[in-house]
Amino acid sequence: MTVRVLVADDQDLVRTGLSMILEAQPGIEVVGQAADGHATVELARRLRPDVCLVDIQMPGLDGIEVTKLLAGRGVPDPIAVVVITTFDLDEYVHGALRAGARGFLLKDAGAELLVQAVHAAAVGDALIAPNITRRLLATLAGREPSSRRTQPIEPLTEREEEVLTLVARGRTNAEIAAELFIGLTTAKTHVASLLTKLGARNRVEIAMWAYDTGRVGD
Repeated sequence: MTVRVLVADDQDLVRTGLSMILEAQPGIEVVGQAADGHATVELARRLRPDVCLVDIQMPGLDGIEVTKLLAGRGVPDPIAVVVITTFDLDEYVHGALRAGARGFLLKDAGAELLVQAVHAAAVGDALIAPNITRRLLATLAGREPSSRRTQPIEPLTEREEEVLTLVARGRTNAEIAAELFIGLTTAKTHVASLLTKLGARNRVEIAMWAYDTGRVGD
């Protein structure tokens, strides 16, 4: 399956460079480019790409506002958004993830990680730059568990609890399968079930729920 991507960045050189990197990859097609937030939303709604790669600082609407409009809670038929930025700031990371982003990368992440993030977002996974993931999980681990109920309406199975813990520790589906001695497809099925039962939009929200309910503390 070819992943159709919309690239949004107000800097011509960056936008062109990102598009060239992605176009050079088999299985990825850049279907549009936008130089500001309003144009990004209009093009995304018209072209319906599989993934939008969105710069966080753009004129008109910034990347977080664009993400809310395309992937936020309550958006019917949301579009996957990967946010990319030059600035490694926690407020950007948290803002983008709360808005519904499926990935967060720095512009110096490299072509390989960029392509991985696009493919991950296209299939419903989330990929965040490894250094940001470590910091994010450390922040979550330092929070006090909230008073939220510790079980969703439909309780988690014992196996789902195991998968939940591994997702919260940043494991990929392949790593979960290896650690639990189950098939990759089975691991994906358990993660999909967690997304449904917890009402989470991505793996980051699964991890946040695990920390928030005290299942993972350190």
